[in-house]
Amino acid sequence: MSELLAVCVGLPREVAWRGSTVRTGVWKEAVDGPRMARHLNIDGDGQGDLAGHGGEQRAVLVYQIDSYRYWERVLGRHNFVYGQFGENFTVDGLADDEVCIGDRYQIGAAVFEVTQPRVTCYRVGLRMNEPAMAALMVSHRRPGFYLRVVTEGLVQAGDEITLLGRGPEAMTVAEIDAVLYLPGHPRSQLARALRIPALSPGWQASMRAMLDQGDAGGRGGNVGLNEASGNPPPAWKGFRPLLVARKTAETPTVTSLWLAAEDGTALPAAQPGQFVAVRLHPGAGNPAIIRSYSLSAQPGANEYRISVKLEPGGAAGNYLNDHLQAGDTVEVAAPRGTFTLRAGDSPVILISAGIGVTPVLAMLYDLAALQPDREVWWLHGARNRAQDALAEEAQNLLRQLKSGHACICYSRPDPGDQPGRWYTRSGRLTAEVVAGLGIPRPADAYLCGPAAFMAELGAALIGLGFEPSRVHTETFGAVTAITPGIETRTEGSVHPPPGPPGHGPAVSFARSSLTVNWDRDYGALLELAEACDVPTRWSCRTGVCHTCETVMLSGAVTYAPEPVDAPAEGNVLLCCAQPTDDIVLDL
Repeated sequence: MSELLAVCVGLPREVAWRGSTVRTGVWKEAVDGPRMARHLNIDGDGQGDLAGHGGEQRAVLVYQIDSYRYWERVLGRHNFVYGQFGENFTVDGLADDEVCIGDRYQIGAAVFEVTQPRVTCYRVGLRMNEPAMAALMVSHRRPGFYLRVVTEGLVQAGDEITLLGRGPEAMTVAEIDAVLYLPGHPRSQLARALRIPALSPGWQASMRAMLDQGDAGGRGGNVGLNEASGNPPPAWKGFRPLLVARKTAETPTVTSLWLAAEDGTALPAAQPGQFVAVRLHPGAGNPAIIRSYSLSAQPGANEYRISVKLEPGGAAGNYLNDHLQAGDTVEVAAPRGTFTLRAGDSPVILISAGIGVTPVLAMLYDLAALQPDREVWWLHGARNRAQDALAEEAQNLLRQLKSGHACICYSRPDPGDQPGRWYTRSGRLTAEVVAGLGIPRPADAYLCGPAAFMAELGAALIGLGFEPSRVHTETFGAVTAITPGIETRTEGSVHPPPGPPGHGPAVSFARSSLTVNWDRDYGALLELAEACDVPTRWSCRTGVCHTCETVMLSGAVTYAPEPVDAPAEGNVLLCCAQPTDDIVLDL
């Protein structure tokens, strides 16, 4: 017989950690007497980070006394108390390798349904004073699991736990946790997991992404944990010299460079929407400049084209415009990026503003060449015709589509700009404009432009009923940070780390325009990035969750500890990697 040994609750508290303040609800304590189990939590309980914990699908966290005893032996600890692992229910029985997703249980007056394993997170290690705890719980296959409250009711320590029904597929918590986090990801197991209606939507999305990744031929890595794993292996390692074949002024502020192999052979084909990183050497005594530019020409062409906007004071753009000429060479990394055109025949919406036109123009080239019957909506915003780079190419491509639609907005059209010829309407391309176009659904949308523009239009599409998973955005600058439980700092800029410079390999953060030297005092690249205030993304910090997985444009690393599952080829897990050579990160 299984039994509820303790009901544990706790409200979020602020805890000092590594120079920051973490808001967390991982500290739980056992309570006496009955407590009401409600649809979102137990009375008196709360979660500090609702993005990763809590909500209807994760209302109650369960951990087993047998796992307590196991960890006492493994860790050599004998000071555990109920709630030690951040759980709400400490139970006797309900082992992770026996309980199945979709199982329903009666506990006291309440009914519960198993929805997913515990989410890997650094905060359980914070509570346990064991930084590797998230990785240990996964690798030792003892994660614990979440319950959804089907019927609210009172529960208390001593209640018997009664199985009311077994979930379809009889897939255990340990099994499905291994499918997501451990190497292998068998397709039969992914399909099996997706046949369980009780599996939480987040885990369903991860399983679907991995299954689709297999359909695409298997690119390595795990897109169920991080979209960056969807990068195909790079066509070449590091940077290689390419020849500037020709140079074209598209507008007064946009210049295109055509890049070719020095021996005249065709360059490896890029996927529509991908970018290349360019490393420039402006002269003796000046540090190298690394910038990323979307490819703007037809995918599969023998040459690559990048179209660069000249910004006031922009070191890279001005160097490309003023100094590079046809016949010069420039160092280029292989095409990368997951902002790529998905396969299918549903309508496509390509949305851009300004120089954000470049990756979606490559997609338009691909659609015109390979799927001219597919319905395509071209939505673009520019200041006027003089600033509307590559506009004539876009119009020529739209004419090749049997079902092409265009809405081009000029915010400040010149008197000579012809409405109906070069643009559709005056004013900005806004959410209101998009809402009035009658775009069909379901559809796949691709957005590129200023951050505020993408946020506004992306939210508008989701508000109109578009599936969030089918609204894709491309960011040119630094990524939005993910630092669970810690408030993200927005002021200030990136900078070298405090103290004397390191003596190790050079670490370049390409999007942040910063190069510093590695120092062994940092345990991992993630810690160095944090010391420089480079925006980072992470959750477990022990090589499990892949939130920190980042494109590595060049260089080599070693891992300590070894990741539970390796990143995709050409990527790196920042939380446990140390450089062994000069390294360039797309960060």
